[in-house]
Amino acid sequence: MATIPSSVSGPAGSCPPARAAADLLRDARAGERAARIPEAIASYEAAIAAAERAGEPLVLAEALRRLAVVRHRRGDSADARGLCRRSHAVARDAGDTALAGEALNTLGGIDLETDAIGDARQHFLRALALGGQSRELRARVEQNLGILANIQGDFDDALARYRRSLDAYRASNDEHGCAIAYHNLGMASADLQQFDEAERYFRQSYEIAERAGDVHLQGLCLVNHADVHLVRERYEDAQRNAEAALVTFDRLDALSDKADAYRVLGMVFRETGRPALAEARLRSAIELAVSAGAVLHEAEASRELALLLQAMGRNQEALTLLNAAHRLFGRIDARREQVNVDGKMAELEATYLTVVREWGQSIESADPYTFGHCERVARHGVAVARALEMDERAQTTVRLGAHLHDLGKVRVPHEILNKPGPLTRDEFEVVQMHPIWGIELLASVEFPWDLKPIIRGHHERYDGTGYPDRQRGDEVPLSSQVVGIADVYDALTTARPYRPAFSRAAALAEMASCRGFWSDAVYGAFVASLDHLPAAERPGRSGGRLTLDPIAALLRQTAAA
Repeated sequence: MATIPSSVSGPAGSCPPARAAADLLRDARAGERAARIPEAIASYEAAIAAAERAGEPLVLAEALRRLAVVRHRRGDSADARGLCRRSHAVARDAGDTALAGEALNTLGGIDLETDAIGDARQHFLRALALGGQSRELRARVEQNLGILANIQGDFDDALARYRRSLDAYRASNDEHGCAIAYHNLGMASADLQQFDEAERYFRQSYEIAERAGDVHLQGLCLVNHADVHLVRERYEDAQRNAEAALVTFDRLDALSDKADAYRVLGMVFRETGRPALAEARLRSAIELAVSAGAVLHEAEASRELALLLQAMGRNQEALTLLNAAHRLFGRIDARREQVNVDGKMAELEATYLTVVREWGQSIESADPYTFGHCERVARHGVAVARALEMDERAQTTVRLGAHLHDLGKVRVPHEILNKPGPLTRDEFEVVQMHPIWGIELLASVEFPWDLKPIIRGHHERYDGTGYPDRQRGDEVPLSSQVVGIADVYDALTTARPYRPAFSRAAALAEMASCRGFWSDAVYGAFVASLDHLPAAERPGRSGGRLTLDPIAALLRQTAAA
């Protein structure tokens, strides 16, 4: 940071002299650190006005930059960016490259927290190019590049940058800067699951922040230490820290940080069996993140709330939230340059699969003879998809669609689903409605993957004899055929109260008699996939060829049951 010029005298006359811009700036900074935010804003605005009157560009540039930080924390990031750009222009015109670099560094920090990551990188690099001779500025830019590396998932690079930042702060005798570096080292250590190191860094940072009167940094230490307590199942400590952080951020009116504190509290309440409190806190986290424009915080809180709702059996709401989180992570990815969010997306997709799998199991739970059916169809369907060389996204679509393909059966009367024998025509017509009912149940859910064709079309047949839409040939989506053929095979090889399970050979013989149900490619991939299934998925000892019904009718009824 550039040196603030000494005070200047106010105008002569009988009225009290106006306070010097530099004095007002110092008062504003003290008020900000002590969380007296309205007072700080008034002092920054007064410092800006005084510096403009007195022609003091360096005080003006710094007051504009610090006011930008306060505005950003209160959720007004657009105004904050404008203040930073003005600060940069004033400092540049005054020839102070270090102060111009500070403005760009702050602008990059705002970009980091609002997920404009590509812009952040450019601003940091420009800051170094302008003011790289300033040791203090280099320390702050290294710190922010460490944050960027942390977001990218490159935790080793983040640690290296934080340590370089710490060395630069120490060389400058900047204890407050050291506190910020300790905090960031704590975050990177936690990401690397070095929890003892993380806790030590957070304690060091908090102690210095407390001595320096930096309330915001104290709050950050508290909430991030709470995350570590949560991972270590020290729930009382996590709750205490998160609540203290929330009080701090409330004083600062720091919306994004408040959202993070509410997220941690929601997770604590979820893990300790207090679902109503957990839901309230997580919804507050989402609302605050939306207000602050903090996309990453919104995505993470949405994911945590989805996990809670799934545990409460509110699967449809959970899926809606997971879809929202997926879109938000996608927005972040689309706005980043060379930033990898695969880890976040993989974690989210794992959560998605958990919710979908458990919902599918809940559908099957009333029938002990079909329990595990969706899981088996999903595994076999993915094996067929791989044999067809479908890409990873298509395989995920098959897996998730298989878990939900029978969702509509929740509307089929229990006595029909569990009837110990062939269905009547009227009963079969009711069963034939379950693909449509499944789509109706998910009408309000927009999936990141194209699951609905699978749910509606897994009983369609290539020869046009399927239902509900009598699709023919390539009208039947490939994913529907893949799940449909795995569905038939599992139905045949699973025992029922009224018949034994088919052996693998017998099931294949039945399916070969109805080759027209599937395209040549799908049928060939299905046969090839059998050799790659786990042993448990390849029944071969029980059952035999059934002659009670015509083969086509048997296949349609067992596949529907």
